[in-house]
Amino acid sequence: MPPLRRPFRHPLRLTLLAVIAASLTPLSLVRAADSSAELPAATVKTLDPIVVTGSRFEHSSFDLPASVDVLERERITAGQARVNASEALAAVPGLVVQNRQNYAQDLQISSRGFGARSAFGVRGVRLLADGIPATMPDGQGQAATFNLDMAERIEVLRGPFSAMYGNHSGGVIQLFTRDGQGAPSVEASVLGGSDGSWKTDLSAQGKPGAIGYVLDASRFHTDGSRDHSAATRDQAFAKITTQPDADSRLMVVANGLWQHDTQDPLGVSWGTFQRDPRAGEIDPTDTQSPKRTFAERYNTRKSIDHQQVGVTYERRFGADSVQLSAYAGNRKVIQYQAFSKGFQAPASHSGGVVDFDRNFGGLDLHWIGVSQLGNGSLTTTVGLEYGRSSDDRQGFENFIGNQFGVEGKLRRNETDTVTSLDPYLQTEWQSGNWALTAGVRHSRMRIAVDDSFISNGNDSGSLNYRRTTPLLGLLYKATPALNLYASAAKGFETPTLNELFYSGNGNGFNFNLKPAHSTHFEVGAKALLGSDTRVNVALFQVRTDNELVVDASSGGRTSYKNAGATLRQGLELSLDTSWKHGFSGRLALTGLYAVYDQAFGTVPAGNRLPGVPRATLYGELAWKDAPSGLSAAIETIANSKVYAEDSNIETPAPGYALANLRFGAEQQLGVWRLQQFVRINNLFDRNYIGSVIVGDNSKRYYEPAPGRNWMLGASVQYMF
Repeated sequence: MPPLRRPFRHPLRLTLLAVIAASLTPLSLVRAADSSAELPAATVKTLDPIVVTGSRFEHSSFDLPASVDVLERERITAGQARVNASEALAAVPGLVVQNRQNYAQDLQISSRGFGARSAFGVRGVRLLADGIPATMPDGQGQAATFNLDMAERIEVLRGPFSAMYGNHSGGVIQLFTRDGQGAPSVEASVLGGSDGSWKTDLSAQGKPGAIGYVLDASRFHTDGSRDHSAATRDQAFAKITTQPDADSRLMVVANGLWQHDTQDPLGVSWGTFQRDPRAGEIDPTDTQSPKRTFAERYNTRKSIDHQQVGVTYERRFGADSVQLSAYAGNRKVIQYQAFSKGFQAPASHSGGVVDFDRNFGGLDLHWIGVSQLGNGSLTTTVGLEYGRSSDDRQGFENFIGNQFGVEGKLRRNETDTVTSLDPYLQTEWQSGNWALTAGVRHSRMRIAVDDSFISNGNDSGSLNYRRTTPLLGLLYKATPALNLYASAAKGFETPTLNELFYSGNGNGFNFNLKPAHSTHFEVGAKALLGSDTRVNVALFQVRTDNELVVDASSGGRTSYKNAGATLRQGLELSLDTSWKHGFSGRLALTGLYAVYDQAFGTVPAGNRLPGVPRATLYGELAWKDAPSGLSAAIETIANSKVYAEDSNIETPAPGYALANLRFGAEQQLGVWRLQQFVRINNLFDRNYIGSVIVGDNSKRYYEPAPGRNWMLGASVQYMF
């Protein structure tokens, strides 16, 4: 990989970060392990987890030539509300996971800059739960469907290996839920906190015979940290696992998410944020109520009903195995956006109310074979993945006469169908100190539009995208405690349905968007220092052609276009360590130089990609005393400034640094297990921008984050 080009302009900041990293690591542990010694069993257990993301079979994360992090159950659940994946994913380098404080739009997740432009939901990053896609065939996903209460671990894959997951794989986030185990138990938990936030959860699990089960139901409510941002979310989850015989396993999972009339506070201008971070943007065209905000005038809101079921069957034939996963679901959404009456006047406009009913499903069938090749072991995966979604989509005006925020005249009525079919092949050969991985995937996606509302023009038509994405990775085991690796791949990113719905000039479906093609390179090292410390370092570069960028954005509606080439170069560093008396530490650092490498329109080459910070930092110092059940931790989260539009002229969201505290306690009283925690976020009450709406035409780019806020929680578990 060529040398990094202007990756960092502030050497002092890097020096400071290095000092922080050193302070988290006990001097007694900063030493290389003896290359002639075997690693202790405890090291393998705590610092070398087994992962399946990246290779689709159980694999040591230390021996995988890719950037992959594992968040264990304790990190996901300890002292957390378990409402948003951002609570845990903040500890992963290379990821930027922003809680918009807007439950109508979900989290903003980007991996090495991919997905940062998403106006809502998650795109550019593949989401899976227990091997079942939480991303639609077009590449749009919803992290809100993750059930964090029952999470066992989260695996996060970044870099070239993500290409093996097909279209829109700038990264992969895969949640694994717990299996029912042992004697039955029931657990109830409750928490409350700032801004009228509360959550209740009730779960049961067990494996009294051959069948394991997990059941969970929860309700979360918040009045919101911003004006017009209240939300109520109901979730339900069920999982059944069994082994029909000694060589097979069957899993059935079902989940549901219901959010009705979730308020959308919208973005605000820089002036409004400085005046009051909690306030909404006042609508200057409102003559009836001069101080009413856009969100209040149009009563911007979204209702979601999402249900999904998946089945996975795996059978082993000696060292080989075959796995079949199938899933199906339904998603209904009604969203009221903030479009003015004057903006809606053109007959071609689709209206300010989005109403769709989506049926989706798919399957993944793959075979894994293990054999000997020469003096090494060869593991080969051959598979086929299919996905389909069909939307009955309507659009309405969001006004009747002078009343706004109500369903008016029909402006759109169509059926949108997306199908994808991807065969893939991946193989790994290990011999001695070397491991070679190669793979190829051929992605094909078809989007068809059947327009039934043709008074504003017939938008019927279809698009076909296809691309072959190869992968090559090499790992060298320099010592038992040091692995060096390099990998390269081609990537493929098509427009999502939501990016195709609108053309920049206000017309209908945009059939002119092209897919983005990218080339990924990565080199890295994974090292074990002593018996209790692990360090991962990765350098990467991504070049992309036909990058998809925001063309126009207003009131919740965003259109896109193709730009020229972009360049991403960066560094990722993670460190995990533990030492005597129950202390442990984690550091995750990312430096990312992401720019337009080619001018387009009025945007010159060298401008920063919007929505992408140049540097992010997560640091944690934790303590846990097993005998007493007491625990405590302090967290630091820091992001550099973020531009909100391509010209880089408007005021960027400033960088910030936060501190969070958490305390916990646990008691075991016979068959009862009790837990309590208290958490304080943004300890020093900083005012900062939590996320940005990229390219908003009205310059309402900014989504403010909460000031100091607190949370108390308790749970009780009874074991039969």
